[in-house]
Amino acid sequence: MPTGIRPGFGTYLRSRRAMVEAPEQPAAMRSSRRRVPGLRRQELAEAAGISVEYYIRLEQGRAPRPSREVLTALARATGLTTTEQDHLFRLAGELPPEPSAPGSTVRPGLLRLLNGLDDAVPVTVHDGRLEVVARNVAATELLGPISGTGRYRHNIVQHGFTATARHVLGDEGAHRYARWATAELRSALGRYPDDEHLRSLVRELSTTSTAFRDHWSQGEVSLGRSGEKRLHHPTRGWLAFQSEMLHDPERDHWVVIYAPTP
Repeated sequence: MPTGIRPGFGTYLRSRRAMVEAPEQPAAMRSSRRRVPGLRRQELAEAAGISVEYYIRLEQGRAPRPSREVLTALARATGLTTTEQDHLFRLAGELPPEPSAPGSTVRPGLLRLLNGLDDAVPVTVHDGRLEVVARNVAATELLGPISGTGRYRHNIVQHGFTATARHVLGDEGAHRYARWATAELRSALGRYPDDEHLRSLVRELSTTSTAFRDHWSQGEVSLGRSGEKRLHHPTRGWLAFQSEMLHDPERDHWVVIYAPTP
């Protein structure tokens, strides 16, 4: 729920304005030297589509809380990153805007982490649409290669309603996973309500899987992102893992680490 504008809003906005590179002036106007770095208040106000008087009051902390549309325009005019924009919204007493889609690429440093743990710890990465975007060799060895040609072949929810899930997790483990995955799908749709890929996945699973329909009817969301699991390794048999999920909010990626337990 929105709250009041915070005292640091104007100071933060002013500091971001100072970081914006000033536009090149025509030769006839270059005699008027700029006394401060960045954009002038009028230039930023024009870029954001608001009056300069209103913008001045915002910086001085004398204006009412700006609308989400004004905050978005200010973030665009000052070239804020997603993290900086979220901070601006919070200072204004607003919840940060939800992303329209997860990031399409995995951070290079995270990929290096996956590769560095190849021999010891299985690690997978899926995005906010529940699509697997990366996993290391150890995870592929444990979970099996992603096969098939369907549009949902990379989706972790769809994986939960296959024979492979029962083979890797056992009947009881597969049941728990299918329940968890269904709850995650409902959470994902809450975050991306207009995502046709997710909506069509719900329609397909509702048509093809009685188990999915049963779980979906419960209306559960996000049942937990940490727990102990037993998985069947193709050469080493049943193994125990502590499964932990870590979130990269900027890209809406989830890192799943399967730490072996004694």
